[in-house]
Amino acid sequence: MHNGWSIFFWVVYPYVMLASFFIGTFIRFKYFHGSITAKSSELFEKKMLMVGSIVFHVGIILAFFGHCLGMLVPKSWTAYFGITDHMYHLFGSLIMGIPAGLLAFVGMAILTYRRMTVARVYKTSSLNDIIVDWALLITIILGLTCTISGAFIDFDYRVTISPWVRSLFTLHPQWQLMATVPLIYKIHVLCGFAIFGYFPYTRLVHALTLPWQYIFRRYIVYRRRVNAY
Repeated sequence: MHNGWSIFFWVVYPYVMLASFFIGTFIRFKYFHGSITAKSSELFEKKMLMVGSIVFHVGIILAFFGHCLGMLVPKSWTAYFGITDHMYHLFGSLIMGIPAGLLAFVGMAILTYRRMTVARVYKTSSLNDIIVDWALLITIILGLTCTISGAFIDFDYRVTISPWVRSLFTLHPQWQLMATVPLIYKIHVLCGFAIFGYFPYTRLVHALTLPWQYIFRRYIVYRRRVNAY
């Protein structure tokens, strides 16, 4: 029974969430492209929106690439370039990870506080908007807690969580690696996959709509009309 739950959480559940992400995103872009937008509430409140949005986006982008580095780059690769465990933990997790997590947390806390306390913003928010804000805030808090606690516990996620994540993409999930992972890390991972699975059905999907056409379009030339006297 114990193995059954482990297989569900670390094999079935991640694949269901990833399938939801890719299939849901395809359907959203293919058949509901007009609904892909992050509706603005700037008219109702601007100051907290500006500060929270900028701080959150900077933090979450840094955290995202930090997760990609930590999860997808094998430990042997960094060791090959002379990066010791101490160096990786000091610069990667503490010096870079904590500031990125704090920025994401502060920004998301401001945005969530704004949505829940500014009456006009709250009344125009959908249930989806509220769920997304709280889900992101909780996941960020869990991730920041994991990063900070890493300085006090003897645990190396690069020999457990990282190879497990990579094994999912090679279609040979090594669910046994998650057996010794601390509970706070497990909850963070589950919440992270939940956000991936829920992603296509929320306003978060607008993050994938980068304006690539501006890179390839022809220049627009403006000419000043000279007044004739």
